[in-house]
Amino acid sequence: MQKRPWYKIEEEEKVASPALLVYPERVEQNIRTMIEMTGGPEKLRPHVKTHKMAEIIELQLKHGITKFKCATVTEAELLGRCKAPDVLLAMQPVGPNIGRFLDLMEHYPDTAFSALVDHDNVIDQIGTQALERGVKAPLYLDLNVGMDRTGIRPSEKARSLYIMISEHDGLIPAGLHAYDGHIRNPDIEERRKVCDAAFEAVTQMKSELEKEGFPVREVIAGGSPTFPVHAKREGVIASPGTTLLWDARYSESFPDMDFQIAAVLLTRVISKPAEGTLCLDLGHKSVAPEMDFPRVRIFGMEHTKQVGQSEEHLVLKTNDATETRMGEVRYAIPMHICPTVAKYPEALTVEHGKVTGAWRVAARDH
Repeated sequence: MQKRPWYKIEEEEKVASPALLVYPERVEQNIRTMIEMTGGPEKLRPHVKTHKMAEIIELQLKHGITKFKCATVTEAELLGRCKAPDVLLAMQPVGPNIGRFLDLMEHYPDTAFSALVDHDNVIDQIGTQALERGVKAPLYLDLNVGMDRTGIRPSEKARSLYIMISEHDGLIPAGLHAYDGHIRNPDIEERRKVCDAAFEAVTQMKSELEKEGFPVREVIAGGSPTFPVHAKREGVIASPGTTLLWDARYSESFPDMDFQIAAVLLTRVISKPAEGTLCLDLGHKSVAPEMDFPRVRIFGMEHTKQVGQSEEHLVLKTNDATETRMGEVRYAIPMHICPTVAKYPEALTVEHGKVTGAWRVAARDH
């Protein structure tokens, strides 16, 4: 008897498409791999932005992971509800989000919340509001090591900001943070060289601050591409996120990492509008559309070409259109899983080929 592919479900006719499928056993194996790569859960601060699900947070807690990272206040609140011991808001809070961040400290006293900052005005605002509430807010200085998205370049100005945090009565200096998402060389040795060169400025700044009597309690570094490098550093906490679910782009780009695809989209053929043309119900609303084609890797349709996408439709060119049935179910791996998950209110859990339940994407809203 032919073995069922790992991703395929029984009674697929009962599942409306498009649907997001998540495989708990594979998620848990990815958690084990992360821990094995760092040498222990205490060296991990995984990002929740990829999955946004309480059940995946709880799986990590079960394996001894106590520190987490998130991108929105809603994600931070979800972590608070899950009783995560230590939560970093890895997005500098500005405007009303300063108050929302400080609210978390009051509403979830069993969770230690912290945030990133990179500007003196924000540091002053958070410190002032924290003093008004009678609390101390832990802050990490966000260092820009080449991505040029957020953070401040390691410099005399950066040093002065860390000292500003240290000397403010309403703040606690929590440490340094450096995200190097721009480092994506497929060759692990080349990736390591570039990563080490970028990180040298962080190491130097930490050393200088400590010599001047300003302790740097923790250094948090990297995302998923540079995870294998930072995972081996002494005294550094690694913060991957995509590693929990993995996706087609990372699987193809970083073959050195032994993570399993743990999230798949179920889709159907909904039209055959012209010769050699098929249409699936996998539009912009169902899968991350910000990259060039292909947007997904479709099992059994590896030789098709994705040529068009709109809100509800994904159009393919293929030589097998005449042999494809209307309503035929197909399974696809997203090229970019993080924004894809946020498009679904829930993920159906699949174990041993059966749909066993659903996990709510609880932190998909802002």
